[in-house]
Amino acid sequence: MTQKEAFLKMCSFCAYQERTQQEVRDKLYALGGLSSDSIEEIIGMLITENFLNEERFAKIYAGSKFRVKQWGRIKIQKALEARGLSPYCVRLGLAEIDPEDYYQTLYDLAQKKWTSLDGEPPAQRKQKTWRFLAQKGYENTHIWEIIGEIAAQAAN
Repeated sequence: MTQKEAFLKMCSFCAYQERTQQEVRDKLYALGGLSSDSIEEIIGMLITENFLNEERFAKIYAGSKFRVKQWGRIKIQKALEARGLSPYCVRLGLAEIDPEDYYQTLYDLAQKKWTSLDGEPPAQRKQKTWRFLAQKGYENTHIWEIIGEIAAQAAN
């Protein structure tokens, strides 16, 4: 495969959905037949042509994982770091999450989980609700604050 053919293939690959430099690099190595210098040159051209933008990727990824899958900041941060994004891009992505929406989503998830555990002892409800929210990637301080609110409301 020539460098031009690989570049055109990567243009389509990046136009389909946002990608990180590492995803493109892995794809190019998987295609085979290109030197590492050629691969880095293709990545540079993709950045120049704005097919590849890790800041844009981080913003879209963080926003969509929060809105669609209701992930917390911790899980989103770890996923962005695992994709090889810089700390700057990770911060940009996390900044896309509105604090009020974040708190409301956390509250709604906690309320729904708490309600689903009706009939369980309060200590077990708290533990299971905490475990569910921690697995979603929410911060412990926020989780316990909201569980306290919900438990107090349920006691009344």
